[in-house]
Amino acid sequence: MQRSLNSVSRQHQDEVQARIILGLTYPFFLVAAVAQRVWPGARSALPQQRRSVFAEARAMAVSAIPFVFMG
Repeated sequence: MQRSLNSVSRQHQDEVQARIILGLTYPFFLVAAVAQRVWPGARSALPQQRRSVFAEARAMAVSAIPFVFMG
């Protein structure tokens, strides 16, 4: 029983850390997403369904979080 509680506690700690990291990195990626829209040469060559700047920043932040937990 104790082992089960430790794994749940560890999972909760990881979720809290992921949310903190998301909150800390989101402003950086928001600036990056805005810069991509404003910078003339930063657009990709492939046409994509255009997301909002906020959704793009969140997607970039969420994709970066797993790299923090590696190692």
